[in-house]
Amino acid sequence: MKSFIYIIAFIFSFHCFSQTSQLYVGTYTKGDSKGIYQLNFNTNTGKLSDLQLAITIDNPSFLTYSPNRKYLYSTNGSEGGFISSYKIHDDGSLVLLTRVQSEGKGPCHISIRDDGKAVSVSNYVGGTIAIYPVNEDGSLAEASQVFNHNIKEREAHAHSAVFFKDELFVADLGRNAVYQYILENDAYKLKSDAIIQTKGNPGPRHFKLTKDGKFIYLINEYSATITTIKRTKKGFKQIDEDNTLEPGFTEFNKCADIHISKDERFIYGSNRGENTIAVFKRNTKNGKLNKIQSMPVHGDWPRNFTIDPTGKFLLVANMRTENIAVFSIDKNAGTLTYLHDYKVPEPVCLLF
Repeated sequence: MKSFIYIIAFIFSFHCFSQTSQLYVGTYTKGDSKGIYQLNFNTNTGKLSDLQLAITIDNPSFLTYSPNRKYLYSTNGSEGGFISSYKIHDDGSLVLLTRVQSEGKGPCHISIRDDGKAVSVSNYVGGTIAIYPVNEDGSLAEASQVFNHNIKEREAHAHSAVFFKDELFVADLGRNAVYQYILENDAYKLKSDAIIQTKGNPGPRHFKLTKDGKFIYLINEYSATITTIKRTKKGFKQIDEDNTLEPGFTEFNKCADIHISKDERFIYGSNRGENTIAVFKRNTKNGKLNKIQSMPVHGDWPRNFTIDPTGKFLLVANMRTENIAVFSIDKNAGTLTYLHDYKVPEPVCLLF
């Protein structure tokens, strides 16, 4: 009888544990925030709980995991610009491993290669991209390469960079371009400083590639649009452009973040100003988008958002109202339904 009770208790505890996922929150530390926070997220109910300070650190505005999830990396937009690496303890707390210069002012985005051996940092104010080797213990070496996108005619504002196999793509808001670098002999070399020709001043900010790398979805901060880019045998071409705002909205707005659903049938983009998540249905054959929803974020200035590991929930970091809003995702329709929110000081980045 006792054995049976122990088995039931074990199954129950395992089931409860399996419903909990850890969420890290990157913040600005200009006000009440002290650094990187951690929360528990219930993947069954969508509830957030147990807010704790994972580490005291200055302005950890963007976060990413190592592939084995033993280490975490952040940008730190203080004192000219740094990036940091951390070891993750069993309880989710962080210990600082290395803190190195970001090789440019205003680091705003950090990403890691799939093999975990290199990190890229985008410096918005400095207009540079820096590549850092990752040591076996998760710490960072000094930058091995620094690319300066500034030209005499125009200042660069590198906003994000994403690795894909042996490629590195960079969105430059200042130069209104998406760059393509290729890895050759352990070094990245520029292949194209404009994979497509942009018109006007759209302000490319963040982007996502499909799993097969055939399509790139680029959200533009100033033009409030999502540009759809298709890979071809000759390079890349723009095949679509869609507005993220509701018709008739004329007030100040800046787009911010973009994500693709787990099944790649839907695209989500954030509007700061209209304060909405724009939802698009994606044609999985030709890659084109059709807007189907504009969901209020129940807060102000949605700088970053994420989709939970199950693909059932979307969480939005509302910077100015200092809350994380949680939405359920309709699996079939892709649309969002607001559930609740949770107070967190100055949230600007969410990482599962």
